[in-house]
Amino acid sequence: MEKQQRSEAQAECASSAKRKTSWKEINFARCERKVRKLQIRIAKAQKERSYNKVKALQHLLVTSFEAKVLAVRKVTSNKGKRTAGADHVLWDTDAKKINAVSSLKRRGYKALPLKRVNIPKKNGKMRPLGIPTMKDRAMQALYLMALEPITETTADANSYGFRKFRSAADAMDALHRWLSKDCSPQWILEGDIKGCFDHISHEWLLDNVRIDKYILEKWLKSGVVFNKLLQPTVEGTPQGGIISPTLANATLDGMERMLKEKYKVSYVDGRLYHPKVNCVRYADDFIVTADKREILEETKCMLIEFLGKRGLTLSEEKTLITHISEGFDFLGFNVRKYNDTLIIKPSPKSQKRFTEKLHEVVFEKNKAVAQQKLIEDLNPVLRGWGNYYSSVVSKTTFSKIDHILTNQLKRWSYRRHTNKSREWIKNKYFIKVGNRDWIFGFKYKDCEKGAIFTLMKLADIPIRRHVKVKCEANPYDQTWNAYFLKRKQKGKRTRTSRKGTLSETVACKGADEPI
Repeated sequence: MEKQQRSEAQAECASSAKRKTSWKEINFARCERKVRKLQIRIAKAQKERSYNKVKALQHLLVTSFEAKVLAVRKVTSNKGKRTAGADHVLWDTDAKKINAVSSLKRRGYKALPLKRVNIPKKNGKMRPLGIPTMKDRAMQALYLMALEPITETTADANSYGFRKFRSAADAMDALHRWLSKDCSPQWILEGDIKGCFDHISHEWLLDNVRIDKYILEKWLKSGVVFNKLLQPTVEGTPQGGIISPTLANATLDGMERMLKEKYKVSYVDGRLYHPKVNCVRYADDFIVTADKREILEETKCMLIEFLGKRGLTLSEEKTLITHISEGFDFLGFNVRKYNDTLIIKPSPKSQKRFTEKLHEVVFEKNKAVAQQKLIEDLNPVLRGWGNYYSSVVSKTTFSKIDHILTNQLKRWSYRRHTNKSREWIKNKYFIKVGNRDWIFGFKYKDCEKGAIFTLMKLADIPIRRHVKVKCEANPYDQTWNAYFLKRKQKGKRTRTSRKGTLSETVACKGADEPI
């Protein structure tokens, strides 16, 4: 019966591929439904440890017309759609997209070298990125659909980076639950893996990741083009590729389970003892908690051995053991206990980087633009940073950043009119809204009604506690569909709206023409 269903599905996919379909005629919703059904079956088979069935279903998915269509759509609709690889080819027309669907085949596939680009890191060093070709990106997106149901089923419970329906806010809420109580662990291991993406063992990936070994090896051994020279790749995943974060997660999965099995609740000297060892990980950054410093010293040795099997090493300069009273930084947040009260807030480093970003936008990129253009460039930056920290203790920080930005805008306006008085400049670039003065914006008329266009305030973003996703929740398990739907609907209700657009009409007295 199962073989019959498989042959029928293959015949249907083949017939779909043979049809002369234009790109605009494709029913993407129907394609998503078909692919999701296969992904659910893959996750179920993985949970039941039916590995032969997993392999058969994966093959069925990657050869289906619907999955290929979604893969092409993904690489032609994201931010990298205008960035070509080493072959300088872009899929920027509907004809190229539909031809690309038929070109995604396993037989005869050969991955082209990556185009190497170096981008600056926060510490002043350079991060190497590899840009695959459009076809390689589409193949990675295609096989990622078949790999994600497996990695989500086998992933660590408290792993939150590069996973569906999980974010940094979930990781911080997990830390808050573990560290906020009086009986919470007091010692923290701050872990950081040195060059995680660049040093993962190819042999380990090929032996342990449930994906087509032939295709995976093509990506891993594709090489890199830098300064017109071809360099071989002997280790690491192609950082910049679509599938690389998932491969990195698969490499590090098992870390939390190892620690939980080692440090269980046990009897010591006739008394029940809980070591309080917890692990939360976001990509290659992780935090381990414990009741004693000695336990973390032992844990560190275990992690070194665990990572060594995968070709990875801990960064000595970034891997530290600290007390909760001293505090630590994680994902741009500062976590510290003040008089037995846990406070999570934006870290000083993050605040400094953000003020420098605002200075760059105001004084370097928009030195001579119109006021409206400056507001349009600043609002998305403020909204993104504010929403990221809207679930922690950030109100004081938001007010501080607003004050700094207001002073920057004053300097911006004074520089434009050196021969005008301060009062004249204030009346031109700043307005009063309610009880607030020095609001950067202007009044205008919209459909004969008074309206204002202003710079948003970080202090106006509401602070709401984020509710962490359940550890065991799997987006490819049908039993969790109602749970994720409820979280999605709740997220839409609480998300900060996009205020400060010209289409928004706000009643105001004495509105003038646009300046």
